[in-house]
Amino acid sequence: MATVREGSKGVLMVVDVQVGVVGEAWEFPRVIKNIARAVERARAQGVPVIWVQHADDELVHGSPAWQWVPELVPAEGEARIHKHFNSSFEQTPLEDELAKLVATHIALAGAATNWCIRATAYAALERGYDLTLIEDAHTTDTIALDDGTRIEAADVVKELNIAMTWLSYPGRKNGTAKAEAIDFASVGGVR
Repeated sequence: MATVREGSKGVLMVVDVQVGVVGEAWEFPRVIKNIARAVERARAQGVPVIWVQHADDELVHGSPAWQWVPELVPAEGEARIHKHFNSSFEQTPLEDELAKLVATHIALAGAATNWCIRATAYAALERGYDLTLIEDAHTTDTIALDDGTRIEAADVVKELNIAMTWLSYPGRKNGTAKAEAIDFASVGGVR
């Protein structure tokens, strides 16, 4: 059983908004603007922003594709977490960083919805954190299967937003909020 976090200290976590991850993602310009708005609002409210950056054989550390998109730049002193798996928690110092910040609530934005955002959201809830998925600040690519079936990116985003609204974990709150409406200080993250 997870340890449920007591309190209402929030953080904003921005995951994998890297050139090689979001360059051709669904509604990329709109989503990046919404992520930038969430970052701006978090900073204005004194809410810590944690930046998570992925590297693997296809997204090589230090390569042009590995870099943050130019519209989003971590500020001096903001935590940076480097990962090699879908979940931002697996084999990273993220939990130590969250403990240092006394964080109990994570507002989550970034990419890719069906991989790293989903894995990080479930991992956060399983570890006892409250979670708000910023519903208009995550994206992915359309999936084309070998049999010709297509899973549209918009549907993937919509499905995860629905899941984060209806999931139920004992002692935890989760939901969604738009970038313009999120309240980082509120458990559940919506004003």
